[in-house]
Order: sequence, then C-alpha cells, then structure tokens
Amino acid sequence: MLIYMLATAMTVAMLIATVFGLHQEAQRVRAKTNTKRFEGFGIRKPYRHF
Repeated sequence: MLIYMLATAMTVAMLIATVFGLHQEAQRVRAKTNTKRFEGFGIRKPYRHF
C-alpha cells in the first residue's frame, strides 16, 4: 500500500512541476514577443512628383 501512495505522490508532484514549467515557458515566450514591435514593411519614402 505504501508503494502506491508514494507513486501517487510522485505522479502528482510531476504533474504540478509540468504545469509550472509550462506556465513559466508561456510567460517567457509572451515577454519575448511583447518586446518585438512591428516595424512596417521597410522604409517608406513619400511619393514625389518631379
């Protein structure tokens, strides 16, 4: 019976660690994408009539 309780505790601990790790990774990716800004489609020069 003790081995089943230990296995259950380890399974729950690993699930919690996995959820925590996924949350941290999502936060890191979100922070990385928020620092990038859309710069447009290159340098835009005003159209001039000559």
